[in-house]
Amino acid sequence: MNTEFFEALTLLEKEKGIPVHYLLEKIKNAIVIAIRRDGEECEDSIVEIDPETGRFYVAFRKTVVDDVENPATEIILEQALKYDKRAEVGGIVEIPMETKKFGRIAAQAAKHVIRQGIREGEREHLMAEYQSRTQDVVSATVLRIDERKGNLVLEIGKNEAILPKSERVPTEEHRDGDRIRVYVVDVVSGEKGPRLMISRTHPGLVKRLFELSVPEIADGTVEIKAIAREAGSRTKIAVFSKDENVDAQGACIGAKGSRVGDIVDELAGEKIDVVKYSEDPARFVAEALSPAQVLDVEVEDMAAKACRVTVPDSQLSLAIGNKGQNARLAARLTGWKIDIRPQSEAELTGS
Repeated sequence: MNTEFFEALTLLEKEKGIPVHYLLEKIKNAIVIAIRRDGEECEDSIVEIDPETGRFYVAFRKTVVDDVENPATEIILEQALKYDKRAEVGGIVEIPMETKKFGRIAAQAAKHVIRQGIREGEREHLMAEYQSRTQDVVSATVLRIDERKGNLVLEIGKNEAILPKSERVPTEEHRDGDRIRVYVVDVVSGEKGPRLMISRTHPGLVKRLFELSVPEIADGTVEIKAIAREAGSRTKIAVFSKDENVDAQGACIGAKGSRVGDIVDELAGEKIDVVKYSEDPARFVAEALSPAQVLDVEVEDMAAKACRVTVPDSQLSLAIGNKGQNARLAARLTGWKIDIRPQSEAELTGS
């Protein structure tokens, strides 16, 4: 074990991110296995590798006896004295082993296990790195587009990840070399190592973008209470301020819409409604139907979370939205069933 060996381990740590101490532990275990596979008559071995001093020491431990019954664990006093002048019957003696005594089989076995250890180390390091990114937004580069499956092959750091067609926004188009941001939903362990489960359609992407863009959310003053999204089209996000002097809605929208505008740009024009959260169901439902004006919200069944909303006749289409989208997102945001009716109908029924 010379200087080059330790330099190689240090280089592996820098390039692969695998700690030297982890690699050394794997190498020690590999050497122990190699010794046994090479047919050495020993059951107890010592392997010490010290990168600071460059020391590499391999030895066998055997008990000193008068008569040897098990050569793998015992040694007679006469032979033991060759290794330790203070050896005595009943004691333990260490028998150093020269590295040149490693046979071809042992060397190959050690090399194989070391390689395996490095691969495992890479996987464990990569898994830890990936897990630290779970529920976060990461930047990626589009390497290529799988035209047949509709998937995007992305480069995240030094690794590849697949953005499935099902997690792509239908209205977005990407080209090789494009830089995009994706949301890490989860990390799974597979045969080829850990794999990132990423998405551009997950509501968490919008939530995390707001957390990164709005300091008041980052410091905990403003809290995101709920979010409902139809990727590529519209998102509704409910926010609440813990400080009465801070306008949660205004903080998220930003001066002249700058903050929410940056997020809309990131999402390729997806519309975003920032609404005020309220513990009062009626008030929250009214806010959630924004940008429509609401005249009245009547809670019909608290247990079933069902309510009836009255809007001006001119606002009915806006409240319902294109193909019912506004009402649908408001219902998902609040968790309430919303029945919307125009003011003229409410006046006719008298309720």
